[in-house]
Amino acid sequence: MKVLAGAAFIVLLVAGATAADAKGCIKGAIVGGVAGHYAGHHGLLGAAAGCAIGRHEANKRARAQAERARAQHPSGQ
Repeated sequence: MKVLAGAAFIVLLVAGATAADAKGCIKGAIVGGVAGHYAGHHGLLGAAAGCAIGRHEANKRARAQAERARAQHPSGQ
């Protein structure tokens, strides 16, 4: 029953996220779910935390890439 509920949660999480929001979330949720499962059968909690961390890291990389692009091609000069 827990596996079914966890799978349903992951499907709803992925289906509810837009393409921009999903970047980093899916990979993080998979890694977090596996780690949570092996750390004491808390796969659902691990998947949620992994999704949040994955999105944070993806956003951080996107900001850094935008800064590099802005530094290479400054506008208004």
